[in-house]
Amino acid sequence: MGAFRLFLAFLREQSDPDRFYGLLARDSVALVERHHPLDGARVVDVGGGAGYFADAFRARGASCLLVEPDAAELASRGTPGPASVIGDGYWLPLADGSVDVCFSCNVLEHVRDPAGLIDEMIRVTRPGGIVYVTYTVWLSPWGGHETAPFHYLGGNFAMRHYTRRHGRKPKNVYGQSMFGLGVGPMLSLARGRTDVACVEARPRYYPRWCRFLVSLPGLRELLTWNLLLILRRQP
Repeated sequence: MGAFRLFLAFLREQSDPDRFYGLLARDSVALVERHHPLDGARVVDVGGGAGYFADAFRARGASCLLVEPDAAELASRGTPGPASVIGDGYWLPLADGSVDVCFSCNVLEHVRDPAGLIDEMIRVTRPGGIVYVTYTVWLSPWGGHETAPFHYLGGNFAMRHYTRRHGRKPKNVYGQSMFGLGVGPMLSLARGRTDVACVEARPRYYPRWCRFLVSLPGLRELLTWNLLLILRRQP
């Protein structure tokens, strides 16, 4: 799928979520399938919301457990699909090494302890399996989500500005359900572990040749926009 098409859909994420998440789910599953066959695979989608990604995995022949902490998000497209549970990504209801793919898309910037979530995702992934993570980079133009671009003046300022302008708090509240997560710390975490190998680290919505951007300290925080990490669990 063309990176430009996906990027344009991303810009309309809030006004046309079905289009964006449908495209993103199919593209994400295709990315996973480059690293691990999905027919018959066991997948867990951590924080998968309304189930777009779980549906796409099942369409490729995988069995997929969707774990979502927000009941309203889980039911936002109607009755949740099969194997969908309300649960905490820090405490996945799975045994050690029990899945082939542990998947999380645009969740990491919404948790207080991203390293702890990565720990749990690795725990449930079998040796040879993969951990797939993407998240929005704080200093990118969309880092503040619906409060952008005022997040450049600070997350609390952006939240207050949004509240004054719209008469309500934003969906993503800085310091509660949205946090300032950069590129450098997560690259260091992924590359510093001995239990996983980092097989991809690049901007998510750009062409693959743009992967060099993540090697540019400072600039990568502004230009990456959304970081993709694919980790392979080591024996």
